[in-house]
Amino acid sequence: MRPVVLLEEVSTADHALVGGKASKLGELVREGLPVPPGFVVTTDAYSLFVDSTALKEIIPEALAQLDLARAETVDAVSQRLRTAFEATPFPPELEKTLAAAFREYSQLNGVQYSAVRSSATAEDLDTASFAGLQDTYLNITGEEAILAAIRKCWGSLFTPRVLVYRARKGFDHASVRLAVLVQKMVAASVSGILFTRDPNTGENHMIVEAGWGLGEAIVGGEVTPDHYVVDGVSQRIVSKQISEQSWRLVRDDRGGNRREDVPPDARKAQKLPDDRIDRLVSLARVIQSHYRRPMDIEWCAENGRLYIVQARPVTTLGTALGAASSAPDESMASSTPPSAPLNPPTAAPPARPAPAPLAPAASGDSSPPLARGFGASPGVASGVVRKILRVQDSDRLRPGEILVTAMTTPDMVPVMAKAAGIVTDEGGMTCHAAIVSRELGIPCVVGTRTATQVLPEGEIVTVDGKMGTVRAGAPAPEVQLAESTSASGSSDHGFASPVTATKIYVNVSVPQKAAEYARLPVSGVGLLRIEFIFTSFVKEHPLVLLKHGKGPELVDRLAEGIATVCQAFYPRPVIVRTSDFKTNEYRGMPGGAEFEPVEENPMIGWRGCSRYVSPVYRPAFLLELEAIQRVRTDKGLKNAHLMLPFVRNTTELEIVAEMMKEKGLRRNRDFQLYLMAEVPSTVLMAAEFAKHCDGFSIGSNDLTQLVLGVDRDSETLGRMGYFDERDPAVLRAIELLIQGAHSAGRSVGICGQGPSVYPEFAEFLVREGIDSISLNADTVVSTTRSIAALEQRLKLNGMRAGKGT
Repeated sequence: MRPVVLLEEVSTADHALVGGKASKLGELVREGLPVPPGFVVTTDAYSLFVDSTALKEIIPEALAQLDLARAETVDAVSQRLRTAFEATPFPPELEKTLAAAFREYSQLNGVQYSAVRSSATAEDLDTASFAGLQDTYLNITGEEAILAAIRKCWGSLFTPRVLVYRARKGFDHASVRLAVLVQKMVAASVSGILFTRDPNTGENHMIVEAGWGLGEAIVGGEVTPDHYVVDGVSQRIVSKQISEQSWRLVRDDRGGNRREDVPPDARKAQKLPDDRIDRLVSLARVIQSHYRRPMDIEWCAENGRLYIVQARPVTTLGTALGAASSAPDESMASSTPPSAPLNPPTAAPPARPAPAPLAPAASGDSSPPLARGFGASPGVASGVVRKILRVQDSDRLRPGEILVTAMTTPDMVPVMAKAAGIVTDEGGMTCHAAIVSRELGIPCVVGTRTATQVLPEGEIVTVDGKMGTVRAGAPAPEVQLAESTSASGSSDHGFASPVTATKIYVNVSVPQKAAEYARLPVSGVGLLRIEFIFTSFVKEHPLVLLKHGKGPELVDRLAEGIATVCQAFYPRPVIVRTSDFKTNEYRGMPGGAEFEPVEENPMIGWRGCSRYVSPVYRPAFLLELEAIQRVRTDKGLKNAHLMLPFVRNTTELEIVAEMMKEKGLRRNRDFQLYLMAEVPSTVLMAAEFAKHCDGFSIGSNDLTQLVLGVDRDSETLGRMGYFDERDPAVLRAIELLIQGAHSAGRSVGICGQGPSVYPEFAEFLVREGIDSISLNADTVVSTTRSIAALEQRLKLNGMRAGKGT
């Protein structure tokens, strides 16, 4: 039981203990980045608080009365639970522990004001951001007020908007827990965000947004920030859009925040000087290098000093999937509030236009738009304009209409979900409307300044969330179809789609996103991780379920998750990788501590096939196989295939093959078995391993770790640059594997971010003859274009060489 931990002590491995927000911030502290100090009231403390008080009975009683179809029950349940949390006193020992932690943190860091921030276990996920839904309390001072704010944060797990949103995303209300981050406030004079790649178009630009004062107004969409574009290669500032800002949020010495007028000479001024933009970009490059993928970074500045207050992977890169965006943390410590697919286009998407100039719509309509702003969520939608200027008027919007408002708030999530498109007067790339619309897959234009004034109520308009325009009327049906196809990444303004010799697959983490990802131009699913079905569908350690006689329930849940994905992609193949949690990850599951040893280095411990063939875990693995067989037989989804992780020797494979036969799974033309190539023995003995499988999939992270002898979790070695899949030794291992597999007639693919992050790595793979590349959904379209162009270039070079030119 760890009720309190220091922020500097946590990392992403502690997600279950400290929640999404705190685990990611702790990672940045350990990386040496400028993050305001703080401590975390953990999910252990939350569980202790609930289990030791009347809340243990109150919560299930209240949730049993919940009927999402009846708004009055949602409000009543929420009110009851929030009141109970705020009125319930802390158990004495817990209160003593929290008070002592606060006093120590305050004295050590000279803290006067704090932010009390939610950090849920279901938060900042690829599938659900929970942007702005749980509460954060800012500029809190004094021990008594801090303790009260912690209880209020916990109670915000049950606000009406959270109850509705959690149900939409398929989360169990009773299983979600909330940690609370108490962090020193920064009296920000300017604040904002930085995307290391444009989240709307996927172009290699850094997008920086900045506004005067505390960040709450920016994320809340109350002000339109400056918008700076930085070239991703040269790091030069290539464009600036300076927005006029007449007021800002500042700290109120009496508590909370207050508005104040921006001095007249600063209203039209650039918010962040060029030298500070350069410095911010330098910090962003360090963060991107650490995570080895595009990042969404939140920042603020006090007296010229920059602070990083959040960083997370960008999960939407302009593919118009409507996938969960990497939502900004609207509770910044600076006071920021909480059918077969077509191929993608060869032409790169246009740069996101500035709000000021007028340009033709994507449909080819040359008439000037009625309103223009920032394209915040791609796609095209037509519908009747419905202006909602107050939350109380939300019922006026009917499904399929265009929501027009000054700005959106978290309380508007239910009405936003009904809209065909969203248009706001204020806001930038990180405002609430932008975040939620990207997550819901709804075309959105923000920062128009005048939409509520100029768009005619009740008239039909067309919203282009990529171009940032709103035009009168609806396009012709054939044009609308073409544009809708473009929005899903399948076609783009009539350009021919590229064909790649290298097959492109997509990685799927959770079944809830399958139908969405199935619209991508991919050949199938190259990696469906069954362990994420454990976390989203099963949620308990498998041996715990077996112990309590719930084996059939485990099979049912796994089969349901796998079938959801296979059905969405049918008849395209779905490669299901069996579970590959490490012992420390299994221990973190409910009941896991009883069955899992404590290993010094779980990365090379009891995992993968060694777990399956052990007497302890064998019964649970047989249930995984039974679930796959059920999907193929009972549900008739023959596109489900199998992949085994972390294979060390062929003896393991022989044992696993017998277990497969026991459950009716035999390799044949319709059922293929793949091996993850992560251990050097697989590379060195590829010909022998090939006798037991139909193909290999390179796990570049583990292969890099074991070839170079570098613990991939070592922060020290990571900072020193030792972990790099582009190392010549790793490239040589991949080359050997491809040669060995191909000589035995077996295919080789790779799954991971490397080919999309490092163009030179992608070029190496294509040159060596890789058969397939499986990508995260956000990079499919852009990386497919790159690979098509690369293959064409290699072909031309070969033709020229053949002619002696």
